[in-house]
Amino acid sequence: MRIAYHVFMDSIAILDFGSQYAQLIARRVREAQVYCELFPWDAPQETILAIQPKGFILSGGPKSVYEEGAPFIQEFIFKTGLPILGICYGMQALTHALGGQVDSSAHREYGQAQINSLISNSLVSSLSSVWMSHGDRITKLPEGFVALAKSGNSPLAAMGDLQRKYFGVQFHPEVHHTPNGEKLLRHFVVDICGVKPEWTPASIIEESVARIQKQVGAQRVLAAVSGGVDSSVAAALVHQAIGDQLVSVFVDTGLLRKNEGEQVASAFRNHLHSELIAVDASDEFFSALQGVIEPEQKRRIVGEKFIRIFEKQAKQLGQPNFLVQGTIYPDVVESSAPDRDKAQKIKSHHNVGGLPEDMQFELVEPLRYLFKDEVRAVGEALGLPEALVWRQPFPGPGLTVRCLGEVTRERVSRLREADAILIEELSKAGLLGSSSRSFSSSTAERSSVDSTAGQQSLSTSQAFVVLLPVRSVGVMGDQRTYQEAAAIRAVTTEDFMTADWARLPHDLLARVSSRIVNEVEGINRVVYDITSKPPATIEWE
Repeated sequence: MRIAYHVFMDSIAILDFGSQYAQLIARRVREAQVYCELFPWDAPQETILAIQPKGFILSGGPKSVYEEGAPFIQEFIFKTGLPILGICYGMQALTHALGGQVDSSAHREYGQAQINSLISNSLVSSLSSVWMSHGDRITKLPEGFVALAKSGNSPLAAMGDLQRKYFGVQFHPEVHHTPNGEKLLRHFVVDICGVKPEWTPASIIEESVARIQKQVGAQRVLAAVSGGVDSSVAAALVHQAIGDQLVSVFVDTGLLRKNEGEQVASAFRNHLHSELIAVDASDEFFSALQGVIEPEQKRRIVGEKFIRIFEKQAKQLGQPNFLVQGTIYPDVVESSAPDRDKAQKIKSHHNVGGLPEDMQFELVEPLRYLFKDEVRAVGEALGLPEALVWRQPFPGPGLTVRCLGEVTRERVSRLREADAILIEELSKAGLLGSSSRSFSSSTAERSSVDSTAGQQSLSTSQAFVVLLPVRSVGVMGDQRTYQEAAAIRAVTTEDFMTADWARLPHDLLARVSSRIVNEVEGINRVVYDITSKPPATIEWE
């Protein structure tokens, strides 16, 4: 069941026409401290209007507006009389719907392009270099529109109907390759739509507390905690809302990082001051995973096993009806949850796609529509310790998704030791950090970040070791070995929706590789993953 935010503030509805950048548009709007939600282009009217939007942004998309079955703008969007901004395909869809002309272009534009503003003090006046990605172009403006900008291959690179407050841009202002693109989006949502920039950590906490209290009333609630930032902030929000009604349950699956169980217990008892029940269920998880190799099956097994253990705890606690989970927006998008059913399913997250249908709980998910840096900002505002808020992300299914092939105690132990070496060396080198920027930072700070976005940061947003089900020949002490290989994965990212591989120093990689091969029995080869997301995901499974 989709639980929307109860909107205390103004909002923007973003309609997704299939763009790879749709989530990035939402990120940029949130950075302007404006709440928004992303909807499929054909979502029902009541669903879209439920957030009481003060304007619409239409995303790009892979199709041409004149193709059969191409996405279109639903009529009720125009009937609202609210401002509209069309981006790339969104601009073409706007043109097509209002009587203009869109045609295939003999000169396509992909990559960096220069635009010239045609009207002073317009939506696009502050832009010159932009990122284009289109094969069609506007050849005739709809009635009431004027050209706002042109480029070498697009005489109509931006357009506007100033009376109705309808705008279109052929380029992508949401990507960092368009300097000052975030200013365009902020100008549209704040100045043109009239939205008050009130989406801050304090307002998120206020809304979340109100929604949680309304949802659970006076009933007791279980919180599934793993020690990661998402589950920790979710538990802290619920504790803020209902206090002693919350009982936190930490399940030691046997699939955690080195010393993680002790660290989690200490953090929750000392900082959250919440009741914590620790359950050692490692035997159950390893037994359930025996012989399983397929990644989706692993995730489903872990998801169901979690729920069954929580149901058992619930019975002992008088059967609470609610379960808190740290589901965040990227989890929902990648798992293709019901409210994003037009998205391609990438993988199931144990707390989204891996839940059993006969689950006895109603979920409480206060972070479901937040991005990772928003979650961290909320955690800091709640007073959680820095070590907890800025902890490296860790998947709910634990090391099972980093132990490719069969999951056994021996292989997980091997992986755990190798991972601990990587984390130790990154920490010593000062590279165990996060490149995520705070969504509540000032516009000037965000512009500064964007201006250097092309420069690779060494600091890692997420780093870990993957154990491969591949054996290779090696030589140790003049003896032939035939052992497993390990892969190092380290990425930099702003929002975990996209990521680039971290350019770690070669001497650091050499040191980590040498230590793993010499100190971890059963591994004789180490490789480094240099694939971005997309096309790969951050995790291997």
